[in-house]
Amino acid sequence: MQPHRLFAPPAISFEFFPPKTEALETQLWSCIRRLEPLKPRFVSVTYGAGGSTQERTHATITRLLAETSLIPAAHLTCVGASRDEVDAVARRYWAVGVRHIVALRGDPPSGAAYQPHPHGYDFAVDLVAGLKRIGDFEISVAAYPETHPQASSPDADLDNLKRKLDAGAANAITQVFFDTHKYLDFLNRARAAGITAPIIPGIMPVSNFAQAQRIGAMGGTSVPAWMADMFDGLDDEPDTRQLVAASIAAEQVRTLQANGVTEFHFYTLNRADLTYAIARILGVKPHA
Repeated sequence: MQPHRLFAPPAISFEFFPPKTEALETQLWSCIRRLEPLKPRFVSVTYGAGGSTQERTHATITRLLAETSLIPAAHLTCVGASRDEVDAVARRYWAVGVRHIVALRGDPPSGAAYQPHPHGYDFAVDLVAGLKRIGDFEISVAAYPETHPQASSPDADLDNLKRKLDAGAANAITQVFFDTHKYLDFLNRARAAGITAPIIPGIMPVSNFAQAQRIGAMGGTSVPAWMADMFDGLDDEPDTRQLVAASIAAEQVRTLQANGVTEFHFYTLNRADLTYAIARILGVKPHA
């Protein structure tokens, strides 16, 4: 029996975050080495609030270029830096060979309201335009299937996405979502609004339900009741939680594939095994 062979293996990409400690550095590179043979289209490396991980992000990107076959995409934000400072970071990336940027407004330090830097890029749309003046980057931007928490309305949020793409972004990667229909509804609204660029679903395999709830609360992502039911009573059964998580994420991708989606971005949380297993379920095979 060969289940789920109705679809070709999807195009995939992965997100990592820069490590803060030596132990986390070891974990990250173990994750990278495990996932590298799957030949993702790119791997992105995040950037902390106010650029707080700038040097760690750059160090991770540089090492990816030097020691792996992976194509890195560097996150870059507007928060807490002047245009000159952001432009300098972008030029530094271009100089070492980075050609893909994930351009974000960024989040302020915890508990603070967002305030544009007086000499900085105000919002992601401004950052996209600025990056295009520096180099011919492939630029990805963020999309929010359940609306950005600070947007005045879903339509205003969609208008903002369109402006970012019109400014030069090539595609959008979505915030985490657990209800697949939320993404499909959003995609239909985006296409009706004249957005033709790829909107890549962001998939987070979550084996820890409490973590999924925290992530949902931070980003305005709904957590379906059926998901709570699937994890109910499994707090002390980590192996079973892994199996449930793989099943949920794989089914999410299959549903989207059935609706014509062919590319997916996985938020790995710097843990390889779950993402690797899901990729294999989807028919993505490692390459030598």
